Amino acid sequence: MASYMNYVTRTLMPALIFCLAVAVAGCGARNLGSRHGRYTHKPYSGSEATQRPYRVDGKHYYPMASANGYVENGRASWYGREFHGRKTSNGEIYNMYAMTAAHKTLPMNTWVSVENLENGRQITVRINDRGPFVAGRIIDLSYKSAQRMGMVGPGTAPVTVTALGRATAYSKKDHTPVNFTPVDYWKGNFTVQVGAFKVRTNANRYRIKLSKEYLNAHIVPFADDRGQFYRVRIGKFDNLNDAVTFSEKLMAGKGFGYAFAVAED
Repeated sequence: MASYMNYVTRTLMPALIFCLAVAVAGCGARNLGSRHGRYTHKPYSGSEATQRPYRVDGKHYYPMASANGYVENGRASWYGREFHGRKTSNGEIYNMYAMTAAHKTLPMNTWVSVENLENGRQITVRINDRGPFVAGRIIDLSYKSAQRMGMVGPGTAPVTVTALGRATAYSKKDHTPVNFTPVDYWKGNFTVQVGAFKVRTNANRYRIKLSKEYLNAHIVPFADDRGQFYRVRIGKFDNLNDAVTFSEKLMAGKGFGYAFAVAED
């Protein structure tokens, strides 16, 4: 595990190392057919949703800890009515008429500027979903975003994506963001998840057992399309590195089947 962390720190910074992957499948643009099996949403609540790693077709994706300085060229695609009303990766309801987009690794709620290199049109959208998982595509725009970019008909377009950060001020006229600040996910409130149960009494029994040895043993209820779960977590940290180190110790020497750092609101 230590060598893995060294690899991530050296090559994937600034990636967040929450050690649970979510199995998902690929996506594409709606008017090119289906989104090629866009993944079944497994949304996560609160700030945990923003940065949890996941895996698609055997490839791991590590959301960035900061979008500061991010610029990327590639092709944009879009998705619309087929997913309108469904949950996005961060738990929001997808609205095809909102100015949002999906990106594989940018922090959730990051605002980005997207320029269509074919016609010069430029828009600002907020990342609230993951994707697209099709080779060569770097961002998946909502229908309204694609419409403003003039790419609904073609389905894709060459673009430049520039990260702006989190919105800190909005226009009084139309409430569009006008000022941004970089986001750092290394600092915050973190804990370590060590179990998840369908039956609350089982979760509570485990929590009581852990509380005899570990601080801040607690239960966090969670529900998704699979049903209701009760997550058991221990420890409390004000930075990600300490939480990850603690989770590694639990896995290496304490006999835990799994343990991974998570952010809590």
